Amino acid sequence: MTNEPGSAVDPAAEPVLLDRCDGVLTVTLNRPRVKNAMTWTGWSRLRDAVRAVDQLTDRVVVVTGAGGDFCAGADLGGPPTGGHQVDDMRIVSDTCLALHRLPVPTIAMVDGVAVGAGMNLALVCDFVIASSRARFAEIFVKRAMSVDFGGSWLLPRLIGLRRAKELVLLGDIIDAAQAAEYGLLHQVVDADALAKAVADLATRLADGPRLAMAGSKALLNDAFDTTLERALDEEARAQAVSVSSPDAEEAIDAFLQKRPANFRRTTTREDR
Repeated sequence: MTNEPGSAVDPAAEPVLLDRCDGVLTVTLNRPRVKNAMTWTGWSRLRDAVRAVDQLTDRVVVVTGAGGDFCAGADLGGPPTGGHQVDDMRIVSDTCLALHRLPVPTIAMVDGVAVGAGMNLALVCDFVIASSRARFAEIFVKRAMSVDFGGSWLLPRLIGLRRAKELVLLGDIIDAAQAAEYGLLHQVVDADALAKAVADLATRLADGPRLAMAGSKALLNDAFDTTLERALDEEARAQAVSVSSPDAEEAIDAFLQKRPANFRRTTTREDR
């Protein structure tokens, strides 16, 4: 599951590869011959990789695909697990939940196709940056399948119920420009500028105050499932944590000294 230094595993045989660099964990779906369609094993590898994120060192998670495509969803020709379909689907659901619940920011770097569960894998990330040649589809209906990987929850929140029904019930392919017009994407860039655009955003997020961003992300994720009164209570609790953190101390010191804040160095101070 990893191509990190010291790994004895052949990266070419692994459905999910990990690479860590300067606080950014890049998770690459690695089945390019089938446009990174995932088997049950592939989904479970992805789930386990996300669950193993260490928020002290992995300040940002980038999800992408090998070989010029993001993810073609589930590999319908893959080997069965031998278990019940509901149990198999729980692997997919757990993968979605693991990504959604990550306290650190997540970025989907999308090139080529992102269809079915692959589209929703991108959408469950906090930011989606796509190349101009990327294509998206909630293709389930064309395979006589209902939507999964959180699409029924994500899409109405992101683009409204009527447009969500349009995408899911018709299953049409849309290009990156249309996906951006719908409000599904953070940024669209030329394919040769994709890696830099993602790296720039990842660096900006990695340089941010970890606890404050984690608290805000959790509050926003719960926004549609709570009342204003509860949201205010949760904001107060989150604020009490963030203002007493080393990040807040660093922010005040930087303001008084008229210099940029360095939140990366506060992690060591926080762990003492």
